[in-house]
Amino acid sequence: MRIDDAALIEQSRRRPDAFAVLYDRYFGDVYRYVAGRVGPQVADDLAAETFLVAYGKRRSYDPGRGVVRAWLFGIATNLVAEHRRREMRRLEALQRVPAEGGADGGHEDRVAARLLAAGSRGRLAAELGRLPDRDRDVLLLVALADLSYEEVAQTLDIPPGTVGSRLNRVRKRLRAALGGAAPAIGETDA
Repeated sequence: MRIDDAALIEQSRRRPDAFAVLYDRYFGDVYRYVAGRVGPQVADDLAAETFLVAYGKRRSYDPGRGVVRAWLFGIATNLVAEHRRREMRRLEALQRVPAEGGADGGHEDRVAARLLAAGSRGRLAAELGRLPDRDRDVLLLVALADLSYEEVAQTLDIPPGTVGSRLNRVRKRLRAALGGAAPAIGETDA
């Protein structure tokens, strides 16, 4: 006999292990939703966190406000939004960080190079923030994680050709945003 979701929440207040039935029942659905929003690389964590948050809030669950499944998806949606806000804050911080290093020339050359790099970095970070999540994920997996196309394809569960086309599209967009300069991030070709 299948026990009603709201009854499981109620039972879990006395017997915490009863909550595992909800996890088993809805984890796959929540995971697919989260993976569709942010990609599979963080979907495991966010889907699991959804159930951790729900478990912590199970005493305040009100069946009069809706079904458990919708409540879980609401929690997942909030976690996805928070994940994206954190990512945007990181990109905004990147805009403010001055570039490291300098030119081999004299002091004036090093200062000019740092100013140019800092300006490009800010524009690059701003443009990264405007990219669709799926394009930004491909670019950053190549540039920051140093993954091959095949590894990116496995990580995001997409064909390797899709990785290449997304990366090509992102590079063109970044070149245009930077006034024709080739961005170093994720660039392996000349």
